[in-house]
Amino acid sequence: MDEESRIAERYARVAGYLDERGRRAVAATEVVAVGWGGITLVSRATGLSRPVISLGIRELSGQVPSAAPGRVRRPGGGRKSLETHDPSLRADLEGMVEPVTRGDPESPLRWTCLSLRRLTAALQGKGHQVSYQKVANILHELRYSLQATSKTWEGTGHADRDAQFGHINATATAFVAAGEPAISVDTKKKELVGDFKNGGREWRPKGQPEEVRVYDFPIVGQGRVSPYGVYDLAENAGWVNVGIDHDTAAFAVASIRRWWQEAGEAHYPHAQRLLITADGGGSNGSRVRLWKWELQRLADETSLAITVCHYPPGTSKWNKIEHRLFAYISQNWRGRPLLSYAVVLSLIAATTTTTGLTVTSYLDTHAYPTGITPTEAQTASLHIERADFHGEWNYTILPRQRT
Repeated sequence: MDEESRIAERYARVAGYLDERGRRAVAATEVVAVGWGGITLVSRATGLSRPVISLGIRELSGQVPSAAPGRVRRPGGGRKSLETHDPSLRADLEGMVEPVTRGDPESPLRWTCLSLRRLTAALQGKGHQVSYQKVANILHELRYSLQATSKTWEGTGHADRDAQFGHINATATAFVAAGEPAISVDTKKKELVGDFKNGGREWRPKGQPEEVRVYDFPIVGQGRVSPYGVYDLAENAGWVNVGIDHDTAAFAVASIRRWWQEAGEAHYPHAQRLLITADGGGSNGSRVRLWKWELQRLADETSLAITVCHYPPGTSKWNKIEHRLFAYISQNWRGRPLLSYAVVLSLIAATTTTTGLTVTSYLDTHAYPTGITPTEAQTASLHIERADFHGEWNYTILPRQRT
């Protein structure tokens, strides 16, 4: 075996364990051992270039400073970054994704999806030689990430918004302390019943997603459901009336009535009052006359004085039922098609939390036609007492005849 073959064999044994500085040092050591002509011989045996081997020799002899411990290269070594050769790249990219620039009518991406490949194509159109991987790296360095929109802007807030929050909290605290029922109510988002796509993901065997319909057209005979929820603030208990007809004020109060008959009356046998906290709009809106008329009928039936506190406009997300009940129902059925009424009821009833939330669900098959408005005489007969503070939001409906 000649000298070149022996060098190649020795180098092959250790090359896989070395970084580039270590490979230079091994090659330089072999050159010193060979003597004259060693650089050419070692270059052929190891595949390293002559300049690399020469650098290793200078590093061994101390002619050039070696890299600091823990580093492979000296500071400033290696290929210069693309941004060094193209200093306007980062500024152009940031201008394309910066929110203030996206509204510019001249922006080429104003009406396009800001995907990596679209950004890369736009940058290449400006003369930048860049790959989409490099675009991703720069965006991460600039602390950008893929994000969905976040519902945080509520529009112009009412001047008494915080004061109304304080009023609701004080009223609810007083009811709970007195052992009187206090509930939060609202209608959850309507859902299609059938083999339709439902947002979210669930665990399934790999490569076997559940197949659902491509188009979200209601199925005849099933349609949509309107889950109306009642959340007991003191008991951490939810009750959901799943309606299959219109979400009207009559449906809203019928749901509360059913909660009282099925759960509330048994749990609060000595109750004289009922507090309802509700959104300012929708079927239980503060301006809906049918809502007040139906509550009057409920007060007359139960002999309860029904106090209602509405959340100010644009603040529905603060309603307790949203994040103490509905949020967990959505988590429980995410990624699962709501194939039938039975599936909807089962998934709602199976919702629990580590804090002890329990949920009961019922199917409401009654019809609730739209377009029904109380007469002037009926409205005038309401036994309603409005609070001094925002009586349009805070009022009590008293039973017209106590039993």
